[in-house]
Amino acid sequence: MRTLKSNLLCFLMLSLIPISSNATEAIFNMDEILNEKTLKPEIIKDWHSVKGRIQTRQKQITICVGSLWEGAELRIPVRFVVPANSKAKGFWLTGGHQLKHLENSVRPNPIEQELLSRGIGLVYTIVQVPKSYGDEKLGNQMNAQFLKTLNTRYSIQYWGWPAILMRSITAAYSEKEHFEPGKIAISGGSKNGASPSVAVIHDKRITAVFATVSPIWESPLRMCDTEAWEKWKQVPVRNQKHSDHRFLGGTYGPIYNRDAMNAGHNWKDLQNLANEVAPQVFISQNLGQLKERGVDLLFHPGTHDFVAFDLQWGSSRYPQIPIYLKANTGHGFKKGHPKAEKRQQNLPAFLYAHFLDEVEKPLKSPKIECKKEGNKLLVSVIFAPDQKAETGQLFWMFDRGPDGTSQYITDLFPVENETFMNFDTDANIWRAIIPLAPEAKHIDLFSTHRKTVSTKKEDLATYLSSPYRRLAL
Repeated sequence: MRTLKSNLLCFLMLSLIPISSNATEAIFNMDEILNEKTLKPEIIKDWHSVKGRIQTRQKQITICVGSLWEGAELRIPVRFVVPANSKAKGFWLTGGHQLKHLENSVRPNPIEQELLSRGIGLVYTIVQVPKSYGDEKLGNQMNAQFLKTLNTRYSIQYWGWPAILMRSITAAYSEKEHFEPGKIAISGGSKNGASPSVAVIHDKRITAVFATVSPIWESPLRMCDTEAWEKWKQVPVRNQKHSDHRFLGGTYGPIYNRDAMNAGHNWKDLQNLANEVAPQVFISQNLGQLKERGVDLLFHPGTHDFVAFDLQWGSSRYPQIPIYLKANTGHGFKKGHPKAEKRQQNLPAFLYAHFLDEVEKPLKSPKIECKKEGNKLLVSVIFAPDQKAETGQLFWMFDRGPDGTSQYITDLFPVENETFMNFDTDANIWRAIIPLAPEAKHIDLFSTHRKTVSTKKEDLATYLSSPYRRLAL
């Protein structure tokens, strides 16, 4: 039996044989993803009982995600957790774990305990950068191979991480004595929000995604639009620290444009790659098929996130995508706006509403309308008749920097630019008035609304935001 360390090194080792680009092909071969016979599972610890507040049965294995080239496989660890006395029907899949975490028995947290008590399983795997596996040098070499070929098979963000999640599902369902088909929800932040958002597009077994600080839509910077990039270059730099951020402008994660061109590619090659991957990675381009499948979605992009750097562009074009915004949050902003909601429980409410029939769904996206009257802006947030929000809170900022710039992630919503909204009961509309700054050229704004979701054990405070808006003044 190969050790986990040697398995992971197999993933990272690079072939010396030149590989031609096949970026025009589909990122995933779903026959390959669904094939149980190629999992090549290696048991680290077979099924065993684990005592605790709720008793479970657990198993740890490694599996083959797929071959990178002849003789080199991507292998990753997976841990299964199921109820003590029954099969799991569906499961909650997460990839935000470290190797040490997976090597030890899982002690379920309160959310996991509730799901397990209802017959829903847990599947853990690792969706992390290669250096977390112990060899940063070889991880860098793998990245160099992607830059050389622009072949998505060698991209950890395009192929590797989503494939890890999908193959973990295949591995779980291969354990037919312990899992039976049911709903599958995936959640996580950053790479663990981006990867489920890709996987759900391709894998019809996935029924829900809860993603934070991760890409959602195909804005011009992401698509390597020449005009957008020229405008971006002309924006004055206010904060030198963030002037050359490694994520700002990236197609679906860290920006590789400059490195790819240094490796011999041109701007047209980057545009072609962006156009080829966009329908395969962006939720925004797959809303129809996801709605038809009944997939539940919720995104927490953050108002100041360097990965989700295009909030105003996408929110204005895809207002139906449900988002929650806590002012002044994102990678690197931990505290948020001092007057923002202090406690939100969106994740447990989302999971319970998805898996448990008796739990009411959180709010659906409202509409937002703005009308300028003199030196005031009248703001109305309109919910559908069957949607009842309990609170409304409005935040705004004048002359924020453009999407994807250093100003975008450093210009914060001022403490004083916040107000609670008034509720028009008859119209089911939340209203507020913003006094306009005389010299302001534009205004950014959004509102956030609470709904309490009740379970048999507790009441959960959930929040949903209006679409984010930028208006010229």
